[in-house]
Amino acid sequence: MNLKSRTFLTKFCGCGLAVASAMAAKHVLAGQAVLMGPPPTTLQSAAELDDSTNNEMNVFLPTNVNRDNALPEPFQYGPVVFRPHPYYHFQYASGIQSGTNNSQSSIIQEFAPGIAVDLGRHWVVDYTPTIRFYSNRAFRNSIDHAATLTGGTAYEDWAFNLSQSFVKSDSTLVDTATQTRTEAYDTELGAERVLNDKMFAQFGVSQVFNFVSGLQNSRTWSTMDWLNYVYASRLNFGLGAGGGYTMISSDSSANSNPNQSFEQLQARVQWRATDKVFFGVNAGLEERQNLAAGYKDELNPTFGASIDYAPFTHTDITLAAGRTVGSSDYSIIAQSTETTTVSLSVNQRLLEDYNLSMGVGYTQTEYTIALGGLSGFRTDDNYNFNVRLGRSFLKRGNVAVTYQYSKNSSNVSGFSYNSSQIGFEVGYSY
Repeated sequence: MNLKSRTFLTKFCGCGLAVASAMAAKHVLAGQAVLMGPPPTTLQSAAELDDSTNNEMNVFLPTNVNRDNALPEPFQYGPVVFRPHPYYHFQYASGIQSGTNNSQSSIIQEFAPGIAVDLGRHWVVDYTPTIRFYSNRAFRNSIDHAATLTGGTAYEDWAFNLSQSFVKSDSTLVDTATQTRTEAYDTELGAERVLNDKMFAQFGVSQVFNFVSGLQNSRTWSTMDWLNYVYASRLNFGLGAGGGYTMISSDSSANSNPNQSFEQLQARVQWRATDKVFFGVNAGLEERQNLAAGYKDELNPTFGASIDYAPFTHTDITLAAGRTVGSSDYSIIAQSTETTTVSLSVNQRLLEDYNLSMGVGYTQTEYTIALGGLSGFRTDDNYNFNVRLGRSFLKRGNVAVTYQYSKNSSNVSGFSYNSSQIGFEVGYSY
């Protein structure tokens, strides 16, 4: 890739190699977990971190960009670096469901001895098992597995990125009101190319397999492609078109939903208004066809919006909202789910060694029946608040106290609950 093209992509395309994949249509999402999870592990390669740091659209510095390069790397062998990141979480949770109309309390202990491997500057692979123990025998102890490969490369005026992830889980889900075994496989391939000094193109293809024990399995293939116009420095517009196909099966052949196809059109604006504020919004329509006699097609609005605001040094505030449509993997009675979310998150560093993060969110999930006429079957309103106060130690370690409150209100009996979780966690990441 020539220097001019590389500079253009870095300046306007988000995280350089990663954007096309992120904009690919996603129509199968994991169920919403009830338990508070660990802080996310950064899987960006060194090259992606460089692009993120130099990108004019970023208000916040990417995670780990301030990594102390003076610290020793005890597990480095040539270009390969092994980065263990063990994690332990102890929490007391009340109001978690072991079945519909059956809320329970339990002490929950999680140990996650994960490891990431940097394969040179452009590729990162990570594997993290999570071993979970419950004190309440209404729940079964479990071992979750998560593996991810991310990276990218460049050829002449093209930039390419690839990600592959696998998650196997046995967590309590809002969607099912009980512990549910799931497996998800997600493959994303993205490409970017500069067309001239004002326009660039992004292409994304996606393959997502979602298997839900006792309910429904889906395999989705989709694409979302964008043509972008740079109107001015820190301001660009885009038009996108895409579509896909979902193949559906269930553990009981008599209760399988029909396969689906879908098409969508989107428009978006990305604007860094000042050094401290970034706005991003996309909106459009999706038409979804249920490929069986008697089922109605569905036309739905979709959108996404976010505001990043950094009022002070080491203060990050993000307000986000979105609406997506997908197949109903967690309820065979319904054919699709329409999910609307609003969230606000704040992250603040305190006294050099402390970090306070807080988040509040609202999610409405509508399970829609398309057989014999479009109608609503079930609607859930989920409210969530979480806070984490942590302190770093020994440069690479962190210990924190955590709290989460969540409330789910459903118009179908058995799926409403109130849950509180309080605990502490400790982790160490190379």
